[in-house]
Amino acid sequence: MLKLNFPTYAFRFKNSENKVSIFDEIRKKFIILTPEEWVRQHVVHYLIHEKKYPKSLINVEKVLTVNGLRKRYDVVVFNSDGSIHILVECKAPEVKISQATFDQIARYNMTMQARFLNVTNGLNHYYCQMDFENEKYQFLQSLPDYHIIK
Repeated sequence: MLKLNFPTYAFRFKNSENKVSIFDEIRKKFIILTPEEWVRQHVVHYLIHEKKYPKSLINVEKVLTVNGLRKRYDVVVFNSDGSIHILVECKAPEVKISQATFDQIARYNMTMQARFLNVTNGLNHYYCQMDFENEKYQFLQSLPDYHIIK
């Protein structure tokens, strides 16, 4: 797999029927390793090891309904009250981050109301903080560390 723009992590891999799987610490099972999954697992490890978010507040690949359509988010970090703190959209490294990618996460966030958004293809990372009162967002250099939100 391609080296991504993240710190190096010690992942667990398994090879079965000529398919490589990677262990997901959140779902607690091996997942087929696709380019997008490679990015998603880096994001999860980044949130846990660099930003110090507890695993118990992180959720991966769940279904949500947007405008009556079933969609699947990549990674969500919850606040302790159950509201959504961070919404992450992962793309495979070869996928360019475009306006369509930002539109996609914005549509999801109309339902989810996350305070922070992160769009990444593993090579390029974009972070925003939402200002719902003024219907704006501000780009950030990175996501806040967990201790800041407690």
